[in-house]
Amino acid sequence: MRAPPRLYALVAAAVLSVVGTALVPTGATASAASASATTTASVAPADAPSKRSMPSMPSKASKASKASKASKASKASKATEPLRPNAAAPPKLRASGNKLVDENGTTRRLLGVNRSGGEFMCVQGYGIFDGPVDDASVKAIADWKVNAVRIPLNEECWLGLSHIDPAYGGTNYIAAVKALVARLEAHGITPIVELHWSHGTYTGGDSHCPDTAYATCQKPMPNAQYTPAFWTSVAQTFKSDQAVVFDLFNEPFPDRATSDLTAAWKCWRDGGSCPGIDFQVAGMQTLLNAVRAAGAKNLVLIPGVAYSNDLRQWLTYKPNDPAGNLAAAWHTYNFNTCSSESCFNEQLAPVIAQVPFVAGEIGENTCSHGYIDRVMAWLDAKGASYLGWTWNTWDCSSGPSLISDYNGTPTNFGVGLRDHLKGMQ
Repeated sequence: MRAPPRLYALVAAAVLSVVGTALVPTGATASAASASATTTASVAPADAPSKRSMPSMPSKASKASKASKASKASKASKATEPLRPNAAAPPKLRASGNKLVDENGTTRRLLGVNRSGGEFMCVQGYGIFDGPVDDASVKAIADWKVNAVRIPLNEECWLGLSHIDPAYGGTNYIAAVKALVARLEAHGITPIVELHWSHGTYTGGDSHCPDTAYATCQKPMPNAQYTPAFWTSVAQTFKSDQAVVFDLFNEPFPDRATSDLTAAWKCWRDGGSCPGIDFQVAGMQTLLNAVRAAGAKNLVLIPGVAYSNDLRQWLTYKPNDPAGNLAAAWHTYNFNTCSSESCFNEQLAPVIAQVPFVAGEIGENTCSHGYIDRVMAWLDAKGASYLGWTWNTWDCSSGPSLISDYNGTPTNFGVGLRDHLKGMQ
């Protein structure tokens, strides 16, 4: 969703401001199968992630000030905290036809959760992560039998731009992300590093922070000024660890900036001067080129448009990858346009038939799990991957949050994902 949790659209008065053992082979069976950033109570478009608006949650300001102190004091100790490996190392994934396989050619699936925080805490000046990311907290994630955790990031924090508190940006931010990645891998969990918030002034349709160019909200597309440099640095950081997966951009929505869908998809792939977007765009091809030029052969996830909910022309505009290691990324919530099995069959099945498919975010704002139960059942039948949004202690509807505490106590929404994953073991 759009940064922090779909708070943008779901929290009317809000300030704008990863699991278990090795990846589950496809043969495993189940026993049971980013939001508008305004400060008004307006209704978000059907595809707009009314979920992740950063934790600019109702009580975020006071909560974050406390969190920042705790985070500041514990950051150094967490970075050097000893790891306690208790699982096989996560596999080095690659695309093979429409499946993900490991080093031995065994088919794998990514089944897990998102761990939000890295996209908003730093740029808001509160810290680096929202809540604990120590070994105990990672073990709690692993106990849900999760094998993948998606880590949303902020490009300004990673690059250490001048307006970012150096205590939370640049080398300190990178070190914290690397430490979390290592901690996840020590528990056999595949880390997915993802660009969530990026730079660029945007005042067009679905603008979430029109008054600033800073990466304080979700933008419609990556920018040419900083995003290629971000991915070059990330790729250089993790290219020697092919267990790390790269997710190029959270939820593109160039289709909200123009009514010309063909132009939106061309913008998505090629970037440049895009209709309705105020800044120079870096398209998916440019970002993929940056990753490969850095020498990284890691698996790369590439989302669609309409907040990653529309993949109808993904195959047509699919970027060229010399490494041949791409997967399609899709997001779905009960309020999205494509949220029915008939839509899944029409729009997603053709993509799943040709390339590996990862639903990087699944969720609903009902404080229940009826919708994700249906989504997981459909994706299980296709052998596809999925991750729930989100492993943070926000409200189950405005988050939507999977947990009520970092020991892993599920919300009414989280129960559905937890029981499903455990039932697949």
